[in-house]
Amino acid sequence: MEIWINPACSKCRSAVGLLDAEGADYTVRRYLEDVPSEDEIREVLTRLGLEPWDITRTQEAAAEELGLKDWPRDEASRARWVTALAEHPKLIQRPIITADDGTAVVGRTDEAVRDALSR
Repeated sequence: MEIWINPACSKCRSAVGLLDAEGADYTVRRYLEDVPSEDEIREVLTRLGLEPWDITRTQEAAAEELGLKDWPRDEASRARWVTALAEHPKLIQRPIITADDGTAVVGRTDEAVRDALSR
């Protein structure tokens, strides 16, 4: 199990605290420092069952600079979104937990973190 976090994020700290409380075996990835590649982002999206725009933090300054709100959300634009996430990792929703069964969750709630633990 791996968790992508930003240590400054309260949701990330809460998820790590819950994982610790449950005695989970996991690896921390500080994704702003250890930036995921486009391939890694595509793999996580597959595991999540989501599209890149589903895990994009559209309120970030970089999102506004890029004009993401106006980008099409379709298959033809998918690669452009993935590239933006790789080039601007702050846009990636957090925390993302990859579960042992090959799936993943966005662990913004205790319920989502527990769901990852149960997989």
